[in-house]
Order: sequence, then C-alpha cells, then structure tokens
Amino acid sequence: MAAKRGPTFRRRELGRELRKLREENALTLQGVADDLGFSHTKLARVEVGANDLPRTGDLEALMDLYGVYDKDDRETLIQLHRESLSKDPWTPYKQYMPSKMPVYRGLEEAAHTMRAYQPDVVFGLLQTEKYARALFQAAKPVDETTSEFVETNTRLRMERKELITRTDNPLLLKVILDESAVRRLVAGPEVMKEQYAEIVELGRLDNVTIQILPNLVVTYRAPSNFAVLDFPDLDSVVQTDMPTTISVTDEQREVGKGNRRFDAMRESAMAPAETPTVLHRLTQEWTQPSILT
Repeated sequence: MAAKRGPTFRRRELGRELRKLREENALTLQGVADDLGFSHTKLARVEVGANDLPRTGDLEALMDLYGVYDKDDRETLIQLHRESLSKDPWTPYKQYMPSKMPVYRGLEEAAHTMRAYQPDVVFGLLQTEKYARALFQAAKPVDETTSEFVETNTRLRMERKELITRTDNPLLLKVILDESAVRRLVAGPEVMKEQYAEIVELGRLDNVTIQILPNLVVTYRAPSNFAVLDFPDLDSVVQTDMPTTISVTDEQREVGKGNRRFDAMRESAMAPAETPTVLHRLTQEWTQPSILT
C-alpha cells in the first residue's frame, strides 16, 4: 500500500507538472504572470507547492497557455487540483506550528524514507510524551507561549509518531543521534529513563534504524539538525530547523549535501545493534548519579 498522499503532496505534484509544462514551452515565470495577470510570486509559490491555486479557472488558463488540450491530460491536472484543495487533519492547529511546518508535516506523511540527524535533543519522532512536553514547557517563558500551545504541540508530536508505528506502509526511518542529544538532561532522570526505553523499543521495529554518534569520535558532524525525505515519484526534500521557522527545499544541491552529511556521520556512528547497550549504560548512570561522567 502506498503512503498517504494528502493535499500538501498533491500541491507539490501539481506544481511540478505546471513547472514542467512552462519550461517545455520555453516560458518564464514573469512572462506567464504578465500574459495571465497573475502575480509572479504567486505562480512561483504554486510551482514549488508552497501555495495552492484557489480557482479552477486559473488552472484552465495555464493549461490553455501551455497547450494542454487533451481531455485526459486536462482531467488529470484538474483532479490533482481538486485533491490539493482539501484540508489536512492538522489544519486547525496551523496557528501553533512554526512557519512552513504544515508543509513539512504534509510531506512527511507521504514520504517512504526519512534520514535524519539530531545533535541536541532526542529526534521528534522518537520522543515520549513526557519528554516532548518538558521541552515545550522549558521554552514557554522564553518564547512567551501558552499552556494551550504546550499541550497542542505535545499532542501533535505524539500523533506524528504514527508515521513509524502504523501497520500499513510505515515510514522507513534512519536516525543518527549525537551522544550529546541522549545525555542532555530533560525534566529529570525518570523522564530520561523512560525516553531511553522508548528509543530501544522503537529501534526494534523493522522500519526504524537508530545510531548514536559518540562524543569521543573525531569525525564530521553536521552544524545543525536536518532530515532528508524521499518519495516514490517526487523529488526528495531536505528540512532544517531555523530559529523561528523551518527550511524545506527540494533544491538538489541542498538535498545532495544532506545525503552526504548523513552518510559521513553514519560511517562514524555506532552500529544500530549497539544503541540499546549505550542507552542501558546511560540508564544506570541516571540511577547511580555517583558514576556520571
């Protein structure tokens, strides 16, 4: 069974097809915008799937300009357009999400593979509810958020874990955690021990691979967290967290950089089979504080 393809994925499919048609006709974004009275910026965002195309009439005007007259071809694009306009389940929570997070959320729903690196905290899809809530709670006074924001984002993060635990076509997840990410105390020892147990349990899933990159290994380490998402028939994207937003791009130069970074760190990280041993040792350290290093 194929991964779920929601409105975000359909917008990117439609945008890709429209960009391909425009380029085949040797037309520029500005030229199309001038011919049809569109905003140049609006059309650019439609082509990368960042915005939807609200009116069917706009799509029909583009198809006419691009010479798409075959009935079946037009119907295919119109169907893509219809599906791109439906609402994602998390649409009511967009106000609680960082900028571009709704787009990323829609893409990860449709991805078949994710390769991710997290240097600072446990990767989001591996977090327990208590761990996630503690992170949002700690940031609350600094970011001036509300208790509703904390609870809503905790709930959304837990719902996202279905990507790797669902029975039908779960996401193939490969994660590298810097040792600092699992050593950093969040909330308290009991929360950490529960978090370690969750990582071990999720690591037993056939579709999940978790490696730890030791602090004492001299190797390349990416300067920030990132995730590369692959799809069956759409260009890969790379996501990176920013101070107040997230970056999501399918620019091949950036995707290639993400792949090279992941591969370099994977070679230096411990084998997946060693992860439970490392976390068991850390659990003992939290139980016996006197042996903390």
